[in-house]
Amino acid sequence: MPRLLIIHHTPSPAMQEILEAVVAGATAPEIEDVDVVRTPALSATAYDALEADGYLLGTPANIGYMSGALKHFFDTIYYPCLDATKGRPYAFYVHGNLGTEGAIKSVESIAKGLEWRPVSAPLPLTGQPGKQDLEQAWELGATVAASLMA
Repeated sequence: MPRLLIIHHTPSPAMQEILEAVVAGATAPEIEDVDVVRTPALSATAYDALEADGYLLGTPANIGYMSGALKHFFDTIYYPCLDATKGRPYAFYVHGNLGTEGAIKSVESIAKGLEWRPVSAPLPLTGQPGKQDLEQAWELGATVAASLMA
């Protein structure tokens, strides 16, 4: 069974709401035979990344960059996963109180270096997540999980 690894840094209630919507989409009844594993970015290891078939990343935008926790994940897995995870599907969401552009650019840059394949455009969210934001997060989770269905 393919495995979707959701790697997230969730330091706020807003990020928690978004994560829950993403997980709900990834585990929706119409998503069959995909094992969804969620792991905090500071706990995720190269082994976790190697065992996964696809990735969904979540990060706050901190001073125009991805969170230090997600950067730590990438630093930890980059060389051990560089060749072994090429071409794997991924997508991500970014939440900020202001702009998310720098965080998006930083995640895309590292994912490009890993040669991961984007299956959805980044989901930038700002401020308190509303109904439409959470629906988009649900859709992102469902899209990435569906990309792994046989």
